Amino acid sequence: MLSVYAPTDIHEQLRGFLQQEDRLEELVRLVDLLEERPAANAHSVMIRKGEIHTGIDWHNIYPPYLLPDAIDLDGPNFLGLLYARLNNFERCQGLLSAGNHSLYLELDILNRLQQGIEVAPEELPSSYSPFEEYRLMHNQAIVLHYSSALDTPSLNKAKYFYLEALQCSPNEEYRAFTAQHFALLLLDSGAHEDADRVVNIALHSDISADARMELQRTRCQIWTQHLTPPYPQDKLAALQQMMRDVLGHYESQGRDVEQALLLLEAGQIAQFSENWSESHGCYNKALTAFERENLPLLAAEANYRKGILLLAWAQANNPQFYRPAAESFQKAVQIFTREEAPQVYADIQHHLGIIYADIPDEVKKKSIWAGVSSSAFREALDIYQKDTHPHAYATVCNHYGNALTKYPQAKLSDNFEKALFYYQEALSIRTAAEFPTERCLILLNYLNAQWHLGMEEDKLDETRYQNMVDKAEEAARLATDDALREEATAHLKELEQLRSAYA
Repeated sequence: MLSVYAPTDIHEQLRGFLQQEDRLEELVRLVDLLEERPAANAHSVMIRKGEIHTGIDWHNIYPPYLLPDAIDLDGPNFLGLLYARLNNFERCQGLLSAGNHSLYLELDILNRLQQGIEVAPEELPSSYSPFEEYRLMHNQAIVLHYSSALDTPSLNKAKYFYLEALQCSPNEEYRAFTAQHFALLLLDSGAHEDADRVVNIALHSDISADARMELQRTRCQIWTQHLTPPYPQDKLAALQQMMRDVLGHYESQGRDVEQALLLLEAGQIAQFSENWSESHGCYNKALTAFERENLPLLAAEANYRKGILLLAWAQANNPQFYRPAAESFQKAVQIFTREEAPQVYADIQHHLGIIYADIPDEVKKKSIWAGVSSSAFREALDIYQKDTHPHAYATVCNHYGNALTKYPQAKLSDNFEKALFYYQEALSIRTAAEFPTERCLILLNYLNAQWHLGMEEDKLDETRYQNMVDKAEEAARLATDDALREEATAHLKELEQLRSAYA
């Protein structure tokens, strides 16, 4: 539903325009401009003194391309703009292409941006007035940012036009609008601190509540992407509060999908804080919204993240969550199939392999779960191969090795021998120079598996013994905390005792 805010004395004229089109009046609400404040979104149109004004779309309904500040009010212009807002560009073209071709070109650019069709910067119209100068700079930046591949020349040009637009913006509200998208460009290019600085400056200006909340939303994205473990609790707390503020704002405006998208991020941050229940609530609420809006891909993403949360929750001494985690992943994999999303599919199989190795059940069923777990790991490794996805391959190999040490003993093969093979595969990729902590953990896993193999009774296997000593010493050198160092040292002491026993 579109809302047209106008003085009541021209409502009859506007109604006459609407009645020229079949059933268009059912999709447009006429509102007294003096009684209700126009909403700051693209579904709102304001009319004053014989001119149409579109304003800033703070609700992100359409691409952030700015239309002219004032459009002459007549039937074709009014109806053409409404049809563009309703995504009926065929009717829009019929109304405008002959009488107001320049407005049609503007709306066509907006449509192409929305459809992901490239727009050349030289296509943008320009005229000489302070607002038009700002609009041209802003739109040049938007076209470069959202319509083209961001190679280095395009990135530098987009930065230039954003800075020019900030310099000549007509007021702080428009400056904040440009700043928000400039910050997103900087974020996309990895300049997190610069992006946060741009948002911070805009937040300290005199702007509307809608502008402030969208800038806060952008800051949430910046902070979330910039987080690295160990997560500082004060930063997490500040980020969670900011997210709650934005979520409340979205809820008050009925922006269910945007609220659900932010809930996915909020669930992740709550998980970082090990606030399992809050994270679970975020994912469930997002999932409900996506299912209600019939957005299966986003619902699958929510199920995928929910599965990761439940697995982490289960591993934190809450084994009752292994089964719900598997159920969430199984729902997600119905959308993220091997054919449609092979890497996500492989990640899900990897997680399922871990779950089925640890899922609580009767002893007699453990061998069944072991087979299902092993099958899931092999499915993941069939996609994450050593030559094509080496780092993902190493991660899966390490976890497969861990799982093998938990399976019931096989009749025809030794699970610990298999585990050693997969640990060696992981170690061949996780080098000490690049991944010291990860390598240390794999080395310790390898040593634990070696002890379970047992030793010959009559003589010490010198080659195997020295291999274990070398790995224990390397683990001790690489250890980044006392617990890992103590575990490596304990292995070395046990190895000394082993040699003494054979003396």
